[in-house]
Amino acid sequence: MRKENRKNNETRQIKFTTDFTKNALGSVLVEFGDTKVITTASVIEEKPKWMDKEDKRGWITAEYSLLPSSTSTRCQRERTKISGRTQEIQRLVGRSLRACVDLEKIPELTIIIDADVIQADGGTRTASICGGYVALSEAVKKLLKEGKLRENPIIEPIAAISAGIVDGEVRLDLNYEEDSHAQVDSNIVLTKSGKIIEFQTTAEGEPYKFDQMIEIFESAKKGINEIIEKYPILM
Repeated sequence: MRKENRKNNETRQIKFTTDFTKNALGSVLVEFGDTKVITTASVIEEKPKWMDKEDKRGWITAEYSLLPSSTSTRCQRERTKISGRTQEIQRLVGRSLRACVDLEKIPELTIIIDADVIQADGGTRTASICGGYVALSEAVKKLLKEGKLRENPIIEPIAAISAGIVDGEVRLDLNYEEDSHAQVDSNIVLTKSGKIIEFQTTAEGEPYKFDQMIEIFESAKKGINEIIEKYPILM
């Protein structure tokens, strides 16, 4: 039996608190057990400068940060140069959210998702994606109400979760202790209809078997469906 008496295919306690800050157009505190992330959505009324003038799409991007006291030993703020890990996570969050949005329906707008980890206990990137989706949905709802969007650009909900093989067993939603001892580590991002956005699965030692990969995917799919059911109804 795992910590909190969880079964192998059970998630931690998951909670979304919306309107967590007053200035961002969308904001949420997302909690996956002891992992807590504040995600916000801000809007700039112009598209990125690198996009062609003829391109009428908008854009969604993300920034991610571990706050200094979020880990057991204080981590340094990334003031001038961000680490490769941070870049990887930012890109994952951004492309995951772009995958669930019709960018042509947010013309001339850039939506920035900020994910700030205030307490880390494993699964910070997947929690950031889930919180980012909720913050994005909040922002879209307000943009529609203000008349800055003509129609809802969100195609379907997405969610993300971690999984892996620990002590020879497939486990869902790994905390830090499990993640640091995992023989196989996986991060999965799916749409509500089950389409794959990201299925990143890495052996940390010996290779894993095909049937274990399928078991990881099916367990993650179950967890993602449960997360989406917990999303606040925003539209």
